[in-house]
Amino acid sequence: MIELDDVSYNYGGGELLSGISLTLPPGSFHFLTGPSGAGKTTFLKLCYGDLLPTGGRVSAFGKDMRDMDRDDIARLRRRVGVVHQDCAFLDHLSVEDNVALPLTVSGRDPQGEEANLNELLAWVGLSAQARSFPPELSGGERQRAALARAVIMAPEIIIADEPTGNIDWEMSLRLLTLLVELNRMGKTILIATHDLNLIRTAKQQVQARVLRIRNRDLQLAGADL
Repeated sequence: MIELDDVSYNYGGGELLSGISLTLPPGSFHFLTGPSGAGKTTFLKLCYGDLLPTGGRVSAFGKDMRDMDRDDIARLRRRVGVVHQDCAFLDHLSVEDNVALPLTVSGRDPQGEEANLNELLAWVGLSAQARSFPPELSGGERQRAALARAVIMAPEIIIADEPTGNIDWEMSLRLLTLLVELNRMGKTILIATHDLNLIRTAKQQVQARVLRIRNRDLQLAGADL
């Protein structure tokens, strides 16, 4: 689905990532770890086309991202849902309208998708907050709303950047449960996180591969995780 072949990325005159090769097959579950500044967010952006490599090749669904035009990128964004670290929302729109934004951007009528939207909000436990506004949500509620927005287009891959970084353990487990459910539905999951307890808990439920960025390279983490 997503393949990186000898990928490197230079940032600010220095090499941040070097010689990275990885395939994310359908239905796989990957965690990405590494110290702050190692390049985890950059790696994720390379996976969903927000950045292009300075060396090597990244392909998605069999097509080199360098060869993608605007329409190709738009189609890619429908197939890859992203939960960003900052969980940015439009504060003047309700939660349900924020979650439905990808539908609007793609030209679909959210009113025609109302049943699916209501079902999705119920799935993430936000039915009662549907008409609330983002500033009224807790950190955990914002993360679940961000996940709902990421999957509203029924993507095949979900990429999450530190999705539990600013929420408590109980909310982290709730979010993990949703991601595990998506994986069991056949979705490919890639999560960047510092939380080793989250990784250990997930590995009790799913077959998760743990990757670590170290010294600009991508390595398979050891059994200590």
